[in-house]
Amino acid sequence: MGSSQAAVSFLTNIARAAFGLGAAATVLNSSLYTVDGGERAVLFDRFRGVIDETIGEGTHFLIPWLQKPFIFDIRTRPHTFSSVSGTKDLQMVNLTLRVLSRPEVSRLPYIFQHLGLEYDEKVLPSIGNEVLKAVVAQFNADQLLTERPHVSALVRESLIKRARDFNIVLDDVAITHLSYGAEFSRAVEQKQVAQQEAERSKFVVMKADQERRAAIIRAEGESEAAQLISEATSKFGLGLIELRRIEASREIAATLARSPHVAYLPGGKNSNMLLALNPALTGGR
Repeated sequence: MGSSQAAVSFLTNIARAAFGLGAAATVLNSSLYTVDGGERAVLFDRFRGVIDETIGEGTHFLIPWLQKPFIFDIRTRPHTFSSVSGTKDLQMVNLTLRVLSRPEVSRLPYIFQHLGLEYDEKVLPSIGNEVLKAVVAQFNADQLLTERPHVSALVRESLIKRARDFNIVLDDVAITHLSYGAEFSRAVEQKQVAQQEAERSKFVVMKADQERRAAIIRAEGESEAAQLISEATSKFGLGLIELRRIEASREIAATLARSPHVAYLPGGKNSNMLLALNPALTGGR
């Protein structure tokens, strides 16, 4: 009987110890929280509210039930949003903006109090559309293409300044897409076609003018040549014309003699003239 009571007492003590260890482990586990790399924590106290201190990486203690940590990702994250804006000449433009943002670490308690954990989704689309509309309204539609670096610089400067009011740091701002409405696109296409037609007409006019000048110069040259021939004929007789005729005949005869398809000229007293000029052909006869 005594041994059984001792065994029951021993088991009861073990159960109490296990229960105590479990309770202690539970309390200890609920008293610890971990902040991973690239993150920061803001601690909420049920009596004091949000504690004005940003907690860094590592494992930290808190008072269970009384305090609760909220984890912020402070790494740079991309955000993309689109906007339809009106230009200075009343054309509608579709713009897509990409920003790389992160919170200002020292102001995380303020951000949590006023904006919450999803601060970027609440702020960036609204201020992005606001800045895009304000900047695009300063330019005509065609200037958005010809002065795109200047437009991007204005958007970047204005958006960084505007985001700073909400304790958000922008590492990069870029316009990734720009397109016009259907009416403006058709107008641009028609303008390009008209410019191409104008350039083509200009080329045709210049070509006709050059051909006219060439014809005039050619006619003047032929007139001067005829005059010189006429003067030489009147001065020296028909000898020059006869010389030109002989030179032309020699060139024609030489050309025909080099052709394998011509062996002789039929008819006339000098029908064998080409055979004498081309011994290779006469050697076989």
